[in-house]
Amino acid sequence: MPSNKQTANLGAKQRSRGARDLSRRDFVKRAAVGAGGLALAGKVSPAFADASDVIRIGFISPRTGPLGGFGECDPYVLEVARKAMANGLTSGGKKYKVEIIDRDSQSDPARASQLAKSLINSENIDLMLTTSTPEVVNPVADACDAAGMPCVSTILPWESWYFGRGGKPGQNPYPFKWSFHFSFGVAQFAQAYISEWSKAPFPTNKKVGVMFPNDADGNALREHMIPLFEKAGFTVFDPGGYEDGTTDYSAQIAKYKAANVQIFTGVPIPPDFATFWRQSAQLGFARTIKIQSIAKTGLFPTQMEALGSLAYNIASLCYWHPTFPYKSPLTGLTSQQLADGYEKSSGRQWNQQLGGTQSLLDVAGELLKTTDPKNKEGLIDKLNTFKVTTAVGVIDFGNGPVPHVSTTPLIGAQWIKAKPGSKYKLDLVIVDNADDPNVPIGAKLQPYS
Repeated sequence: MPSNKQTANLGAKQRSRGARDLSRRDFVKRAAVGAGGLALAGKVSPAFADASDVIRIGFISPRTGPLGGFGECDPYVLEVARKAMANGLTSGGKKYKVEIIDRDSQSDPARASQLAKSLINSENIDLMLTTSTPEVVNPVADACDAAGMPCVSTILPWESWYFGRGGKPGQNPYPFKWSFHFSFGVAQFAQAYISEWSKAPFPTNKKVGVMFPNDADGNALREHMIPLFEKAGFTVFDPGGYEDGTTDYSAQIAKYKAANVQIFTGVPIPPDFATFWRQSAQLGFARTIKIQSIAKTGLFPTQMEALGSLAYNIASLCYWHPTFPYKSPLTGLTSQQLADGYEKSSGRQWNQQLGGTQSLLDVAGELLKTTDPKNKEGLIDKLNTFKVTTAVGVIDFGNGPVPHVSTTPLIGAQWIKAKPGSKYKLDLVIVDNADDPNVPIGAKLQPYS
């Protein structure tokens, strides 16, 4: 592991299925409408009967299980992407049909690995895409590196992807030849949090309590982010790691109260945070917190609504928002159009994974246009220097903190009670844009209690 200074330098560069719960049969019917309807897995039109005329993309994400919130909007984004590529994709003067073969990891790392191997060995994919948390992305990326399959992933701290898989700076040969990752990292977390906390329009004692589980995310942030908080003048209290699925947090809560922390952050899985924060309210800890900044959970409306009034004024970070000033090169949709389309189609409130998943498909679409999609070595060579503007902003694999990594911004946000007349209970508003000044600020940070 690098020193804290080295890590700071590295980072500084850095369930349902379906919209309206479409059944697979409904989805096939929709995708097949029209003369150029996109071929789904195993359904290749006569004009593209030869496998060499078809690009097959694997896609793995968590749609069910404790991480299912991350995959809630994936069917909609995949449908939009399929429609965008319904008439095929041209690369090197040749036109290809495109299949996206999507799978649900069910939030299970072992299943994610098995699905990846099946897509590689049985479905004969040309490119793998995967998203959302190390429990999904890391086993998929490992399977791809073992099999020689190009893989692009997103939405977990890059340190969890890199160090969590055994990466070490300066390794030669590079251990992850076939896998590439774009996402935020420790530097982006720290910059967003420190800016948000330092600019808060109300005072705090600058004492920060952290809730880092004993998993890839928690361990990476514990080692690399706490020193950055301390360097910025905050006092950090860490009661130590805990196991996912813990049901009694009274001991940790007592320690936080004794340490008199007024700022709180962590990366618990959604069910754990819900349990912890309800217990915090019962034991009087929640009302002592002035800034509650949570990650990995607190990202999506469905997660926050489950907390009732305890969700009001919880701060979060967002990797995409409808006000992001970027457009999808694959679909041509602005961020606001992507959010509006999802809400109209699904009847659900937008969530930020719309942009995360769309950006992954943006990278795939633009990549496959620029090089022979059937040449796996060629795809890897191209990815080494690949640069594209996506729904979440600029992805640049040639300018990352470590090889095969590109960092993306994290923006300060806060959940507030929705305005009267809104059909939703909560709104997520931008309160700080230190990591990307192009994103407009929508409100000032409010104290939690």
